[in-house]
Amino acid sequence: MKKVSSIFIVDDDPITVFGIKKVLKPVAICDDVQIFQNGKEAFDALKERTEHEQSIPEVIFLDINMPIMDGWDFLEELIGLDIKERIIINMITSSIDPLDYQKWNEFKDKCPHTLNFKNKPIFKIETSDLDNIDMAS
Repeated sequence: MKKVSSIFIVDDDPITVFGIKKVLKPVAICDDVQIFQNGKEAFDALKERTEHEQSIPEVIFLDINMPIMDGWDFLEELIGLDIKERIIINMITSSIDPLDYQKWNEFKDKCPHTLNFKNKPIFKIETSDLDNIDMAS
């Protein structure tokens, strides 16, 4: 089982949030799991943690389509933050639009964090969803 200091789940669907938490239990130990309904709430919390030199999440499960601030807008803002630690970001979506996958590929090239792409529903979480394989800065 992987010990993770902090996890953000950013999704406006309570069923998806419940599912992620359920499949996380057998693979991760984490005392700091934060749930956010949209990208703005999550970004504000992340920014506050960086400003107060608190620990940032090691792993983020980020829905693409949400109200107020979607996953793509969240990523744009995140890229602008000066964060030294690398975050594993699992983009999750129920979309079947191939443009979402293409956009994810474009973000992979410009984002300093590890980006994974997952389709909903999430049935299983692999260790690669929790481990930062790309250690380059």
